[in-house]
Amino acid sequence: MVFYVKDRDFGPFFLKFSSYFPYTANLCLNGHEYLKCQLQQAGIPCQALDNGIAQCADPQRLQALAEGLTGPKIDRLLRKWLARLPHPFTAKDRAAGYRYQLSILQAEFSLTQVLRQPVAGRVFFEEVIRENLDLGRPDQVQLIFGRQVNRRTPGRFRTRVLTTGVIPSLHVDYKHSRIKQYHKEGQALRTETTINDTRDFAVGKSLKNLPRLRQIGFSANRRLLDVQKITQDCSLGEAAFRQVTHPVVVDEQRAAGLRYADPRVQAVLSALLGFMLQARGFTNRQLRERVAGLLGQPPDSLSPGRMSYDLRRLRLHGLIARIKKSNRYQLTQRGIQVALFFTRSYARILRPGLAQITAQHWKDCSPLRSSFDHLLRHIDQFVHDAKLAA
Repeated sequence: MVFYVKDRDFGPFFLKFSSYFPYTANLCLNGHEYLKCQLQQAGIPCQALDNGIAQCADPQRLQALAEGLTGPKIDRLLRKWLARLPHPFTAKDRAAGYRYQLSILQAEFSLTQVLRQPVAGRVFFEEVIRENLDLGRPDQVQLIFGRQVNRRTPGRFRTRVLTTGVIPSLHVDYKHSRIKQYHKEGQALRTETTINDTRDFAVGKSLKNLPRLRQIGFSANRRLLDVQKITQDCSLGEAAFRQVTHPVVVDEQRAAGLRYADPRVQAVLSALLGFMLQARGFTNRQLRERVAGLLGQPPDSLSPGRMSYDLRRLRLHGLIARIKKSNRYQLTQRGIQVALFFTRSYARILRPGLAQITAQHWKDCSPLRSSFDHLLRHIDQFVHDAKLAA
């Protein structure tokens, strides 16, 4: 017998009874549905996500409600509906002491990170898949699950990338358990650990062990993200890049952005790095002389007022700071990061790379140029074939 029920506090769930001895039963519920019911009762506005929460007016209260889903509450849910629904144990059986005792058959612990820029999130996740295909190796699995893996450890250790439909998903297996990661509904990164056998982690199956399993599941999610962060996190992310290249307003003072490929911006940032180790900082004149030299101009071609404009722009973007009671400036930690990234990537990657793929004399002597030409030939062939088919 299967009963599909909608509870006031837990939302939809189902209770399935076996029709033969010893008349076992399965209770299946969804913690996100529980959260939605609790938020509705508390009058807290939220935007629901399929099997998740996209937005909530009170995130701290949301977290507290999630942590409040305990074993005793789940047990009370079962007892409540056993008293209302017909099931194999008759009143005489119950009087004789026959009762259902809850144990954990499967537990799923998920972390849903809603993205402000979904397109960038999809690009990030596809890059994560490409860079982390070895996560299923024993040496990586033991880092994620926090368990020692040796040649006697049973189970298959593997990484699987499933591309059912158009949404790829990453699967990492450990014994009977696994971690699944995918881009959910085009707007969130979902990481979920499914424990199918609690003994994989030397934990009993009784419901009283739920807090321990929660710790294991959520820790595995975090460890996986930490492993991915090592390969994907950069010192200057897209948000930081926009903050530098777009105009900013600080204390009602507006400063123009620093355009990445602007020769003057590149010269100023390169000149700044020359003062990186100077404890006393630098002055308007010292910076002006270096910038002029990098631009191939005489020092008097840059006026103090023009350099003051650049200094003000650098200061409002947080790249330099003025030393108190002086006319000297020093680089901030953020300024060092930005200056190094802008100048090194432009000089060592962008300029030589563009030269190789565009200049005629690189046609037959550059692997990068050969790859681009090969790609363009295939694109042209594809377009040509499409026209013939039409």
